Amino acid sequence: MSRHRPARAPSNRQLKVGEELRHALAWVLERGDLADPGLAQTPVTVTEVRASPDLRQATVFVVPLGGGDATEVLAALKRARPLLRHEIARRVVLKYVPDLSFAADTSFDTAAHIDHLLHRPEVARDLDGAPLKADDEPDGA
Repeated sequence: MSRHRPARAPSNRQLKVGEELRHALAWVLERGDLADPGLAQTPVTVTEVRASPDLRQATVFVVPLGGGDATEVLAALKRARPLLRHEIARRVVLKYVPDLSFAADTSFDTAAHIDHLLHRPEVARDLDGAPLKADDEPDGA
């Protein structure tokens, strides 16, 4: 029997470190100490941080608020990477400060697309006309 986890399931430690990093990065970005104009003009939300199994790399998923340009924000975050790592080192107790990479979080766009698809007339018609299965009947009937 192997003691290794599948590549898809993050360990509890990875999840915990990811949340600690997310909080630290959100605090630094909220404080507004970064002088980069790409970050000063557009508020940024850190939605998720995924730490690698060895905790030496972390992918930071961000969303620019107000429909800002994600590519400009990602470039600004890449330029601010050394300062962000320094701030993480001050706030999060880790043996190694992870190397940060940044990516745009598209989960909100995907959710909006799915919502749009579910509200299309042909889908609504199919859902309204679907008969209830025996498992779907309300209790007490």
